[in-house]
Amino acid sequence: MPKFVYTALIYMVALLLPVKLLWRGLKQPAYRQHVGERYGFYTQKINAPLIWVHCVSVGETRATQPLIQALLKEYPQHQILMTHGTPTGRETGQQVLREEIASGRVLQAYLPVDTPGAAKRFFAHFKPALGLLMETELWFHLIAEASHRQMPVALLSARLSEKSARGYAKLGKLTHDCLQQLALVAAQTEADAQRLQALGASNVMVCGNLKFDVTPPAESVTNGAGLRELLGTNRTVLMAASTREGEEPMILDAVKDSDVLLLLVPRHPQRFAEVEALLKARGLRYVLRTELAQTLNEDVQVVLGNSMGEMYTYYAASDFAIMGGSLQPLGGQNLIEAATMGVPTILGPHMFNFAQVTREAVAANAAVQMADIAELKNTIANLAKDKAKVRAMSEAANDFTVQHRGTTQRLMAAINKLLKT
Repeated sequence: MPKFVYTALIYMVALLLPVKLLWRGLKQPAYRQHVGERYGFYTQKINAPLIWVHCVSVGETRATQPLIQALLKEYPQHQILMTHGTPTGRETGQQVLREEIASGRVLQAYLPVDTPGAAKRFFAHFKPALGLLMETELWFHLIAEASHRQMPVALLSARLSEKSARGYAKLGKLTHDCLQQLALVAAQTEADAQRLQALGASNVMVCGNLKFDVTPPAESVTNGAGLRELLGTNRTVLMAASTREGEEPMILDAVKDSDVLLLLVPRHPQRFAEVEALLKARGLRYVLRTELAQTLNEDVQVVLGNSMGEMYTYYAASDFAIMGGSLQPLGGQNLIEAATMGVPTILGPHMFNFAQVTREAVAANAAVQMADIAELKNTIANLAKDKAKVRAMSEAANDFTVQHRGTTQRLMAAINKLLKT
């Protein structure tokens, strides 16, 4: 794709963006806030040299917590600018870095739409000393403008599935030139590194997955134990984590004849009402998490996790979990949070966005993966009745996360070199 075609398409996106924000804002009013930032107009006050970290949404924001805390410790004279693409990402940043934001050491903003003008306004206002993009965020005009200003940009904890690599390959020279402008690409796995190099990246290293270094909130275990008391300690609790549209019916069908209590947690908060309507339509006995104030009656079948910021608490209250996004061809979701809490995970056949960590978790006995969705009912039933297997998998999940830590230190060593150049 010629760059002028991409530029024309991005300007069309910019023109239509208010419509999207208004539409999304009907369900999530936060989409109607800070609209000027989407076009590169900012009011944040800069009091020190900036290190810019882009975390598009919830998963990347949580994963970046240990890195940002390490940066604040190593560079006390700097501020950190966290940019996001979604309100839920921004809200998550406020949850996991509350004190740092309150003190002014961490600023938050939306990354602007990738037009040349918005990119210029972004850099003119913030003037960062270094840019760190998390996972797979290639914005061609922003990266080109950073290169023009001789500001180093690194792609960290980078992952690129085969499907995404094919998509970027179709852009040809546009992708190649963008990757060449990056000062560093720190890939999660050797396979990710090879795919990025094939597309044009240089200065590539393998660093591991930053999500293994995330420390769950200190209160997670205590809060999880309290939630488990409400759910019932004599029941088997199955958490359906970060489910996506179309997956809830599959899971409900798989547990409908069992005694398992289903803790159902949709991926996106705007779907809470939709999933509740599904439970009503099926005539299921359910309780909303936000209304759960006393021990459940034994006849309750489903607890709908309609709260924000409680994923670790939900895991701590569960015996085992099903990973959302993996029952349909959506690529799966992050299984590391479950493993960190010692929760065995059932994975569907579609974990292609987390292919290597899936293979390693299954090999470590921290997770089981189904070849076909038809196996779901039996897989749940087998784990529900085999408590010894669940305990063994729980221990394996804890060991698995411990063995994969250390990415933050490797990334900090690389960042130190970039800031000194």
